[in-house]
Amino acid sequence: MPTASGHAHGELRRETDMLDYFDTNPKPANLDRQITLARTFIEQHAKDGRRVALVTSGGTTVPLENQTVRFIDNFSAGTRGATSAEYFLQAGYAVIFLHRQFSLLPYSRHYSHSTNCFLDFMTHNGAGAVVVEHEYQHQMAEVLSRYREVKRNNTLLLLPFVTVNEYLWLLRGLAMQMQPLGAKGLFYLAAAVSDFFVPAERMVEHKIQSSEDFHEKAGHGDGERQPAAHMEDKRLVIDLDPVPKFLKMLVDRWAPRSMIISFKLETDPAMLAVKSRYALEKYSHHLVIGNKLNTRKWEVLFVTADGGERWIRVPAGRRTKGITGASGDAVEDAEQREPAVEIESIIVPEIAAMHTALINKWESDETRK
Repeated sequence: MPTASGHAHGELRRETDMLDYFDTNPKPANLDRQITLARTFIEQHAKDGRRVALVTSGGTTVPLENQTVRFIDNFSAGTRGATSAEYFLQAGYAVIFLHRQFSLLPYSRHYSHSTNCFLDFMTHNGAGAVVVEHEYQHQMAEVLSRYREVKRNNTLLLLPFVTVNEYLWLLRGLAMQMQPLGAKGLFYLAAAVSDFFVPAERMVEHKIQSSEDFHEKAGHGDGERQPAAHMEDKRLVIDLDPVPKFLKMLVDRWAPRSMIISFKLETDPAMLAVKSRYALEKYSHHLVIGNKLNTRKWEVLFVTADGGERWIRVPAGRRTKGITGASGDAVEDAEQREPAVEIESIIVPEIAAMHTALINKWESDETRK
């Protein structure tokens, strides 16, 4: 069992690693512009007394070259984040949507290339104009109405990232801008963040050549490490460093009064509760949402700081299809099924209620001081 001094030493090392990261990895070129947009957005909604949720979504890439041709990626399309952002907006939040470029977005996700191609909903009328097919007009009008309301009230700010480096710089910068919100700030960390990366000082400048006739020969001496991605004989060798653990810094330094929710994805059901509880205790979050790869569309596990664990599930007959295409014990006959329920429509109201309790506690504590 780790000692108190060992735990403190580990915390100091993690903090040092995180600070070193920002000293040694370059600031994204458009960071200042994005932070300025966020500052203006946050100030508007703080003035109005509105809660602000930072929703992260999609996967981060790990470039192998400075002039990037090859990179490591993951399968995340941003479905959880884009869907949840809509329900946070519906619950009265302003939302900063920190998303992987070209991943799913709130509202337009309903008609993306991976779900419903919007061209399938269009037709020509008799006069040659393009119109929505009659059978889809009501559904599309509802989505359009919600989108226009969000635009009118300026309650959604879209900020893209691509690489894990861009994500980390943006997350830190946005967290610091959200500090004046106090307990009315909320972090919903649904992005699939890379666990490993290539440090800037170990990244090659140009495309790694696959042919032995053209790739650079390793000529590093005096203890200098080779580039993280390099050819050895006919093999591409990739030597990655771990991404510093930023979640504890988010709690302790960057956003100490905000509500923080993170996700834990597992494929082994036996590990889900254990790993979720471990993550919660290690990073001191308010809530960890555990989900299994093949059932994440209709069930998640809430693990809270007070020791509670409970499943949030969509009723069997109202489930959307999961990653495998199976829909569990849902009724398959489209004529008999009730409308499908997105699990995020259950998750977000539960979180909003927890957030209300946290805000009330914070305000009560402030009153007693």
